[in-house]
Amino acid sequence: MCRVLAYVGPDLPLEHLLLTPDNSLINQTLDPELHPLLQLAGWGFGAWSDHFVRPDEPLIYRRPVAAFYDDNAEGIIPSLQASTMLAHVRAADYDAGAVLTDENCHPFSMKGTPWIMAQNGVLPNWRRLQRELLPHCDDQFLAQMRGTTDTEFLYVLLMSLLDGDGIDDLQRGFEQLLRICLDAMRELDLVGLTKLKLALVTKGRIIGVNYGAGHDGETRSDRDWRELRGYEVGSDEHSLSMVLEPMYVLTGRNFEEYEGSYDVDVTDAEDATSAIFASEPLTEQTDDWSELAFGQMISIERTETGLAVATRDLDLAP
Repeated sequence: MCRVLAYVGPDLPLEHLLLTPDNSLINQTLDPELHPLLQLAGWGFGAWSDHFVRPDEPLIYRRPVAAFYDDNAEGIIPSLQASTMLAHVRAADYDAGAVLTDENCHPFSMKGTPWIMAQNGVLPNWRRLQRELLPHCDDQFLAQMRGTTDTEFLYVLLMSLLDGDGIDDLQRGFEQLLRICLDAMRELDLVGLTKLKLALVTKGRIIGVNYGAGHDGETRSDRDWRELRGYEVGSDEHSLSMVLEPMYVLTGRNFEEYEGSYDVDVTDAEDATSAIFASEPLTEQTDDWSELAFGQMISIERTETGLAVATRDLDLAP
């Protein structure tokens, strides 16, 4: 599947996040440690900085080529810095039918909402599910759809469901999103493995969500994802492990002093000034990373004194 990386904290050169680390997001397109496939279907990022001409709007960059082949990256990224960023590399099956265009690269951004979104996951049969899901979508967001991916449609659906930008509003929106998707699957007899590992980002805030459903639509599981990962690639068990695996969070201070890596002076969230939300641990000290378990949501917000971090269990459909 795809890879996601989000950052919030003091302004930082973007090359420290995207280019210079040995296991940078761009390098993960060639060597994703926790995934068996390469990410060759495009990449992109969205970023905010008070130094931009429009500091409250995201700068969006997306290209439908493998990140390590992007000849613009080393020319543009070293000139940028950001206090909030969401980046993504896109995986697609080895299928000539995969549509590689700017419009299908993450993150997605639309007028009428401060949020941009990327995901590592899949909503199966999403085109057919639209028969049930379109009535929940707001026309202002539907009119802005340009691509052919499930993520863009999920973004439209989520933005349509949100009643506000508070943490309670966001939690209700994510819970409703999965609930109505599962209802549509059952109505159309299309229940299938659903992986939704989402990053929703706006200036100074990261919302990370790790949830979905198993092969039979179950939203809870006591299976050990590490044990399941040992099964043959492509088996039901291995596929379920990709759904149940955690996302990861690193909090700390003085990120800027560790150029060439994702290291920080690790602290608890209440003492931190910066945070990274990612698909996998990006430092050798993997114990420094907190896990966002399946069925959980995390809110990370930059404040005047540091970070406010809250993790919640989602109230999911049975």
